[in-house]
Amino acid sequence: MTDGPLIVQSDKTLLLDIDHPLSDECRKSIAPFAELEKSPEHIHTYRLTPLGLWNARAAGHDAEQVIDVLLKYSRFAVPHALLVDIAETMSRYGRLRLEAHPVHGLTLVSHDPAVLKEVTRGKKIAPMLGLQIDDETIVVHPGQRGFLKQALLKLGWPAEDFAGYVDGEHHEIALREDGWSIRKYQSMAAEGFWHGGSGVVVLPCGAGKTIVGAAAMAHAKATTLILVTNTVAARQWRDELLRRTTLHEDEIGEYSGAKKEIRPVTIATYQVMTMRRKGVYTHLDLFDAIDWGLIIYDEVHLLPAPIFRFTADIQSRRRLGLTATLVREDGMEGEVFSLIGPKRFDVPWREIESQGYIAPADCVEVRITLTEEERLNYATAEQEDRYRFCSTTRTKLKVAVALARQHADDQVLVIGQYIDQLDALSEELGVPLIKGDTPVKERERLYNLYRSGEIKCLVVSKVANFSVDLPDATIAIQVSGTFGSRQEEAQRLGRILRPKADGRTARFYSLVARDTIDQDFAQNRQRFLAEQGYAYRIIDADEVLSKDSD
Repeated sequence: MTDGPLIVQSDKTLLLDIDHPLSDECRKSIAPFAELEKSPEHIHTYRLTPLGLWNARAAGHDAEQVIDVLLKYSRFAVPHALLVDIAETMSRYGRLRLEAHPVHGLTLVSHDPAVLKEVTRGKKIAPMLGLQIDDETIVVHPGQRGFLKQALLKLGWPAEDFAGYVDGEHHEIALREDGWSIRKYQSMAAEGFWHGGSGVVVLPCGAGKTIVGAAAMAHAKATTLILVTNTVAARQWRDELLRRTTLHEDEIGEYSGAKKEIRPVTIATYQVMTMRRKGVYTHLDLFDAIDWGLIIYDEVHLLPAPIFRFTADIQSRRRLGLTATLVREDGMEGEVFSLIGPKRFDVPWREIESQGYIAPADCVEVRITLTEEERLNYATAEQEDRYRFCSTTRTKLKVAVALARQHADDQVLVIGQYIDQLDALSEELGVPLIKGDTPVKERERLYNLYRSGEIKCLVVSKVANFSVDLPDATIAIQVSGTFGSRQEEAQRLGRILRPKADGRTARFYSLVARDTIDQDFAQNRQRFLAEQGYAYRIIDADEVLSKDSD
């Protein structure tokens, strides 16, 4: 027994004592394979899951390394049965392989005939399979590559895909070398993806995921379809590609509500791709419009279900998912794993911060006490209305306004979920509001004024969660959110993490109503901060209001 920071339990939970001097070192070591579940003040709870272990396996970590980490940091003897379970779970990844057979085409192969026999008896799997060539090889019907991988993952036998990819239509793309150089981790991320064939790269907002996409395109040298969250993101991708690669304007097309251009590099929005007319997704034909060599899914954690369904059909195309967090609130991480590919590269946010590529951040939860009248109204509200009520109280608005005024010399973003609350904040502060119905041209105009410093404060709805490049944003004030969404917490923190010219620390305020469901949801959201190694401090709203009155 050693005095380590970790308690490893037979129910697959790991308890991390964060007051221990080795806790930060331990957290970094377990992050590749363990998922954080709870993060109260002193003991953080992680869980080992099959998907987490398989993602670690695909990213190059083997069972021996995982076991060594647990043995190194555990305070007590690690249950032997758990170590056996880890080894067996990780060994399942790759026992089944998809391969291209020279005569029979796509095949499912295993050097363990018993495993092959087990999975072929599955009612959902048998119809996808054809002729059994020998004890270790069975033919897969054409077009079933993605659906088979989904089904095998659900059975607990994730298949490793070695069936290869079509090159797509050749198109010359290279990274420019004038005035900038790709960072080492960006290059490693692109190479990790390329050698794996398909998969996901996880990097913090502000760490240059677009550059990783451009580097992957330079590897592929082929026609590329890029799927993004909105038109503003599409135009930022275009501008970055023009700045960083040898592509010219006439080689890049925008496929959105405003334009329908199909070019060798086409940037399309998820919104237009999932539009339906008479029950039919009319724009999904874009996937077949060109012989794409690479498909990039920006913010892959937000991928809509129709795109997943179509992705199951295009498994012969190389696919790159980019995200700041693989967490999906709908629990569809398994779909990302099987249809886009496993995690190929991940680096802790604090590690990139230590290299100076993202700004250090101070995370502050501001606890707000509701007035007696607000508490009574909250207590008598219908269950489904309570979160909205405690998120949008007048008391919270006063605190948000006070914070924004205290940071009048900084570039401030006030971020929220509820439009009536944001309208009131915009009016009270006398600053512009960007929301869903703000026209794209107006959004771009306001973002440009903010970037130039002519506007010091913007109020933004959840449209600013994704792919908005605001390098000088220093202060974020979060007044309300999408319930307990960790992915949203990642996106919103990411808005202020571009490194500052003067090296200053960014500050992320989250306003939380005390003794309400708002506080419960905040704890879930803050799991993301703890996962990345950020501490957050709690202050009382009275501190903010008393400063404002001085």
